[in-house]
Amino acid sequence: MFDSMIHFNTLTTSADAGGSMWVILLVYAVFIGALYLIFFRPQQKKKKKEEALRKSAQVGDDITTIGGICGKIVAIKEDTDTLVVETGSDRSRIRIKRWAIASVDTIHDDAQA
Repeated sequence: MFDSMIHFNTLTTSADAGGSMWVILLVYAVFIGALYLIFFRPQQKKKKKEEALRKSAQVGDDITTIGGICGKIVAIKEDTDTLVVETGSDRSRIRIKRWAIASVDTIHDDAQA
């Protein structure tokens, strides 16, 4: 009888260890999911929003570059993905890459709707 009781305790101990392994894996999965929702998902949304802002820039828009240069777009060259920006009162022109746009300061009517 004592021998069968030892065998029964061994079986329940190994079943408990298997169950606790699943609990640990579940905790890790929840933790990784929370990290994704807290850190990675908002970053992806922000990146998509910035890309849409850069793609929506039009001739005549006032922009600010990542270097702090403010000006008005006077030409867009789609083949090289560059913009010609006019700055200052002396109408200096600078050619910049589209990725260098930090913000579009012009508010369009279609964006408000």
